[in-house]
Amino acid sequence: MPTYTPPADEIAFVLHELLALGTTGLPGHADLTPDFTRAVIGEAGRLAAEVLAPLNPVGDRQGCRLENGVVRTPAGFRAAFDTLRAGGWTALDCDPGHGGQGLPYLLHTAVNELFVSANMAFNMYQGLTHGAYSALRTHGSPEQKRLYLPKLASCEWTGTMNLTEPQAGTDLGLIRTRAEPQGDGSFAITGQKIFISSGDHDLADNIVHLVLARAPDGGEGTKGISLFLVPKILVNPDGSLGARNAVSVGKIERKMGIHGNATCVMDYDGATGFLVGELHRGMRAMFTMMNEARLGVGLQGYALAEVAFQNARAWARERLQGRAATGAANPAGPADPILVHPDVRRSLMEQRSFVEGARALTFWGAHLIDRAERAGDTAALGLVSLLTPVIKGFLTERGFAMCVAAQQVFGGHGYIEDTGMSQFVRDARIAMIYEGANGVQALDLVGRKLGAEGGRHLMAFLAEVQATVAEAGAEARLAEGFARPLEAAAADLRGAAMFFLAEAPKDPNAALAGSMDFLHLFGHTALGLMWTRMALAAQRALDAGRGDPGFLAARIATGRFYMARELPATGLHRRRIETGAAPVMALDAAEF
Repeated sequence: MPTYTPPADEIAFVLHELLALGTTGLPGHADLTPDFTRAVIGEAGRLAAEVLAPLNPVGDRQGCRLENGVVRTPAGFRAAFDTLRAGGWTALDCDPGHGGQGLPYLLHTAVNELFVSANMAFNMYQGLTHGAYSALRTHGSPEQKRLYLPKLASCEWTGTMNLTEPQAGTDLGLIRTRAEPQGDGSFAITGQKIFISSGDHDLADNIVHLVLARAPDGGEGTKGISLFLVPKILVNPDGSLGARNAVSVGKIERKMGIHGNATCVMDYDGATGFLVGELHRGMRAMFTMMNEARLGVGLQGYALAEVAFQNARAWARERLQGRAATGAANPAGPADPILVHPDVRRSLMEQRSFVEGARALTFWGAHLIDRAERAGDTAALGLVSLLTPVIKGFLTERGFAMCVAAQQVFGGHGYIEDTGMSQFVRDARIAMIYEGANGVQALDLVGRKLGAEGGRHLMAFLAEVQATVAEAGAEARLAEGFARPLEAAAADLRGAAMFFLAEAPKDPNAALAGSMDFLHLFGHTALGLMWTRMALAAQRALDAGRGDPGFLAARIATGRFYMARELPATGLHRRRIETGAAPVMALDAAEF
């Protein structure tokens, strides 16, 4: 059975040495001292390691089952959800007016990592609820906020998002679910939605579905879509629960992973729904939830890689196979631990450098959201909008690859179920698909985000990179290992963007054929930026005599590995991009 140890020191380093949480001047940040955040992370980590992690294999083995129209979750999930609720963990960053604690989204993100690493399928129940809370907080009516937000914040009621239909996945303009006005302000919702995570369960008293549907006179395509709030159980004006709504579970999907989360087919048979936001402008409201979810899915990518890495590292220390090429490291034993072998070291360093860089990038994204929401920083909002497809797409692509690499460290033992490594691989796979498949994230990045506001946000990112290159270049100990590789990666990113700018007007496929390579190029550059900043932060702490010298030196060494071994991939991706569309589009469709 795999184990999980919360990486409290690594999280504290990013929060306080890298992002200087508590000294940012943002409203609500002044009291976020290292002692305070360590206490929060420590308690959340205890819950993750002692309560949630032991349930992870249980959820994988048992899955969810549909009984008499109600989904039953795996053994122990209800008690654990009650514990999560009672501790106020679901409302960490929610508005105090709704019963929340009003803490920064960044701290919510840090806690979320712990819960995802421990039990991703379980955490999805409250994770989607947080997204529904955010969508209603931004777009809901005063009455909707009064009735639903406190219950969603506490997870007494949970939430879902209902987008996909059998014929409409990425292309939401094809949805057929109908919304007929009833004359009393409500709508009758009729249609079927599929792949609905947490669609039904026995963890909460009510489930609040946010459903995309087509109301009359909305026109074709996505411009005619509206968003509706459809509760499983109707809510009376005083907030009490009323009659059961006409929404039901058609079936639970049989899936590759995340067995502990109920992925449902949802049938709406004239169910009562209430408009959220403006009529025929539902995509705008839904994207509030989707953008938050995409950051959370990117987090899932590296959080699963973290726990997989921890178990691979432990196995490499204990598993005896062969001898070190330079002489026996364990002469008293029959063989040496496989950690002595350079190729195993390479794999573990790839995993470690990815996880720590990805954590820093995700936390920086959350910090930008705090700046946007708490200080009205429009530049921060634009930058995180640019980074969102990178965080979602790149971190889930690489996170899955790192879970596979961790499984590989176990050899044949990783392929059997006893070690639990296959679950990490199976669970991580979905993160590349849901909340917008990664190919779509790449198209969004190249087709929409790069050119937004005249490329202003890309220029802002490159300015951040150049400022960091200058800072690292002025530090003799970091110039060669960090400043120069980051500068080269930035040149590749800039060159690829210029290629798109020059070629796309002549041949749109030239840009689109290179979109996935660009996603990876951007992702590597972003992690290179994070590692350079972490190296600077670690070096400053060492020079000041602050913190554990061994821990800080390990950050710099791990960063050097990433800059030397991983970051040069930007050159490969740029070369691929510059081949244009011809190699990709060479075959006629019939020849496939």
